[in-house]
Order: sequence, then C-alpha cells, then structure tokens
Amino acid sequence: MTTMPFDALACPLDGCPLAPSEKTWRCENGHSFDVARQGYVHLLPVQKKRTLDPGDSKEMVAARQRFLNAGFYTQIAEAVSDLALKALPGGGIGSVLDAGSGEGYYLRHLSAVAGDTGLALIGVDISKWAVLAAAKQDKQTRWVVGSNANLPVLPESLDLVLCLFGFPVYSEFARVLKPGGQVIQVDAGADHLRELREVIYPEVKPPGDFESAAPEGFRQLDSTVVRFPLTLPDQASIADLLAMTPHLYRASAEGLERAAALESLEVTVEATLKRFEKL
Repeated sequence: MTTMPFDALACPLDGCPLAPSEKTWRCENGHSFDVARQGYVHLLPVQKKRTLDPGDSKEMVAARQRFLNAGFYTQIAEAVSDLALKALPGGGIGSVLDAGSGEGYYLRHLSAVAGDTGLALIGVDISKWAVLAAAKQDKQTRWVVGSNANLPVLPESLDLVLCLFGFPVYSEFARVLKPGGQVIQVDAGADHLRELREVIYPEVKPPGDFESAAPEGFRQLDSTVVRFPLTLPDQASIADLLAMTPHLYRASAEGLERAAALESLEVTVEATLKRFEKL
C-alpha cells in the first residue's frame, strides 16, 4: 500500500459529505465543485474570501518552491516527518492534513519517508497559486484550496494535523481530528533568521515568551527544537528566503535595500516543534 489522496471531504457551504465523480465533487444538496485540470479542487467559496486572490502570490510561491526544493530546510522536513510517523497509529497508517500546506514540500517529504505505510494525505491552503504548484508536483495527495478557519473535511476524520509556520485554528483542528488525534505545530524560534533580521531592521527586538499553555481541548505531549547554521550562497537564495517570510512586508525600503546588496549570508535556523493531543 502506498500514500493516497484523502477522500473524506465536506461541502464548505453546508458541511455535508462530498462524493467524487470523474471531474466534480458534489454534496447531497446539489453544491458541486469542479476538479481543476491539474487535479486540485477549489473549496473556498467566494462569499468566504476576504480578497479576490487571498494567500501567497504566484511570485511568493515560486520563491518558496525554489528555496525549499534546494534543500535548505531539509532538517526541518526530516524532523517533522519523524515526529509525524511517531504520532500516527499503527506505525504510520492513518490520515494527515497539512493546514497551510503551501506548495506541498513537507507533505511530499512525509510521503517519501513513509513509503508503503498507507497514508491518506491532504494539503489545504488558501492560496490557489500554492495549491496549483503542489498539484503539479504530487498526484498522490489531495490538494484543496480552502481555509484553516473552515477546513473542508468531515468531523473526526483525521489522525494528524500539521501546521507548519502557519496560523493554527485549534477549534477546527479539534473538530476534524479523531479522538486522541494529534497536531504538530512548527513555529519560528527566538533566534530564527536573526542574522537576516539584523540586516533589515534597525533594531532586533528581544525574544518573547515562547512557552504557552496547551490550546483548549488539547494537551501538550512534547516540544523539541531544531537548530542549525545555514549558508545562503548568493543573492537569489537570500531574496527567495526573504520573499517567503513576513519580513518582506515588515521591513523598510532601506532594510530591503541592505538585504539586496548582500552577496551571501550565514543565518541561524531555529524551529520549535510542539505536539498536542486532542482530549
């Protein structure tokens, strides 16, 4: 058995189960959603969009895809995959949703590591450009345009939710997880990209309190830190990294100019991985 697309989708308009046909997903109330030529399905209703084109732009997705596919964050992907297989029942058999999956890098890595364990995978992202890029690279995962605030999957249908450098909505995670299901949340650590931040900002603020209580309805199982030095060998890789972070919008024009003048940069990568279990 190999990894496969996750099929327990729910209508984003009424929550009813969606049934697939050749090129459409349809619920019992007649709402239908076409499957795009690339294989993904758009389950973010127009009335629930805050903008016409929400999420990361085409250019941001392309930058992140180049950066991640170059292997700069392989150590994070390896740590996430190892923890995911540990969290899943039966030695890696189960269903996994990546909430804010981007162009699919971390799910592709998990699929490759899992091998023939029988994972059912789904990636959800609000950016159609991210989902399009993911669908072009991986046909063994269900790729969906959707929102973490209204995940288009049936209640208690998932064993594991990943939320990697994203925006967790734990009330939704609790709804879609099976009893005892888990969440792996990855956040930037206190020193993450400190050297880049020292270039683009006049002052780097001291780190805040990274310890927090478990979300309501969950208990924390463990917390680990992945930390390593990273060499960005050229301006292109620096620009791609900057484009996939919020610093691109937060930094001043002068700060961005200083970053653009760099020919290479040594940075610290620090990510905190927390694992929570649904009560």
